[in-house]
Amino acid sequence: MSAIHSVFSWFMKKRYHQIELFMKYPVEVQNEVLESLLRQAQSTVWGQKYAYREIRGHKAYSERVPLQSYEDLKPYVKRLKAGEQNLLWPTDINWFAKSSGTTSDRSKFIPVSREALEDCHYKGGKDLLALYTHNHPDNTLYTGKSLVLGGSSQINNFRKDSYWGDLSSILINNLPFWVEFRRVPDKQIALMDGWEEKIEAMAQSVRDEDVTVMAGVPSWTLVLLRRLIELTGVNNISELWPNLQLYMHGGVNFAPYAAQFKELIPSPSTHYYETFNASEGFFALQDQSHSDELLLLLDYGIYYEFIDTAHSHLEQPPTCSLEEVEVGKNYEMVISTNAGLWRYRLGDTVRFTSTSPFRLRVSGRTKHFINAFGEELIIDNAERALKSTCDELGCRVSDYTAGPVYMDAAAKGGAHEWLIEFEHAPDDLALFAERLDSHLRELNSDYDAKRSGNLTLNMPVVRPMPKQTFYKWLKSKGKLGGQHKVPRLSNNREIIEDLYTLNQQAHLSA
Repeated sequence: MSAIHSVFSWFMKKRYHQIELFMKYPVEVQNEVLESLLRQAQSTVWGQKYAYREIRGHKAYSERVPLQSYEDLKPYVKRLKAGEQNLLWPTDINWFAKSSGTTSDRSKFIPVSREALEDCHYKGGKDLLALYTHNHPDNTLYTGKSLVLGGSSQINNFRKDSYWGDLSSILINNLPFWVEFRRVPDKQIALMDGWEEKIEAMAQSVRDEDVTVMAGVPSWTLVLLRRLIELTGVNNISELWPNLQLYMHGGVNFAPYAAQFKELIPSPSTHYYETFNASEGFFALQDQSHSDELLLLLDYGIYYEFIDTAHSHLEQPPTCSLEEVEVGKNYEMVISTNAGLWRYRLGDTVRFTSTSPFRLRVSGRTKHFINAFGEELIIDNAERALKSTCDELGCRVSDYTAGPVYMDAAAKGGAHEWLIEFEHAPDDLALFAERLDSHLRELNSDYDAKRSGNLTLNMPVVRPMPKQTFYKWLKSKGKLGGQHKVPRLSNNREIIEDLYTLNQQAHLSA
């Protein structure tokens, strides 16, 4: 086993030197990526429509090709699903990652090319291991097993040779042998559809394994870990898996879950590294053990542009290239990829913390915010305020959502209503609301202005929810497991009212 560990460590060190190159020459690497994407796609239907042969550089590209939403690309996706090829990308598109829906569609189907699998999605996992190996040269990751907690992983056919499913199912079905060799549980369990049955099968399957690496969305990983503790009778996961060294997480902000993980995994030898990826690509990952900043990945076949969120409301807002971004500004991400997504508005927003190298933090989603009163509250504000409040008062949040309480004839102003499922509830709920409000005011000047004198915005309303509320809500929507998560902020009351109805029905049936 030590020989296998040595071989893998050698490959990881070799890749680290390539990462150093794009960190040192970021603009040059991104320019090469754009040139390569345009060259490869110049003979596609899309490439001919926009005369890719004539485009040189970001300015010409942004002037020639309009920004795209999924709605804009949907006619091409429909044709790809029917079997046409060479539309958006020159190599065959036979896989489609099912993602959450748009305003008119229940689901999106994101094209996945072989290049996107090999040079983007899998490369992200390898690079995180390469960076971890560099930061922790004495690690023994490759002596044990890797536990991957995927989503609902049913594979479906559009036609005989074309498939769709969650991104996790596509990745598991196409894993290279060197990953499959050390991964648990086996594919039959990993690809099970029923989430609750799958958790039980996973727990039974991996309880006796020597797991050294774990990957998955925090909220659902906690469900598995707690079941393992119940099943085995250990006090914590460190007793069950003493060699667990690395947990790779993404999909949701880790801060609300950090204390729960450290309680379940008390070993100081277990490290936590964050990733920023989606069905559309693998974009960034944590490259330093002491910082939660994410390194933007620049040689993955993805060309990046950024929209100042002050201009996001425009139909065709101006974009800037990587060399033009500024630290501290909030940007909407635009991507062009090696799966044929061209100037695609991803919907995620980021703030750069450094431009040498390019590191960032995910600040939210363009559709997940509260701006009912001009307060512009984004997810980054909410997560940081909640963490500070919980740290102060010694409480923990398992899940939450928040939305507006609108002004009416009887109310002087509006408010934000927070439905929170506590792991450990605060002793004084009113004090929790007061401290949450105070931290939000510190983090967001627009929120602070609207709160001034309670003229527009009153103190937040915090309502504790019964245990399992959000789990039951996701189950009622058919969204248990994997990449499915509770929307944190909404600019309307649909989710809040839905949760109230669910709880009322549960109370009546009790």
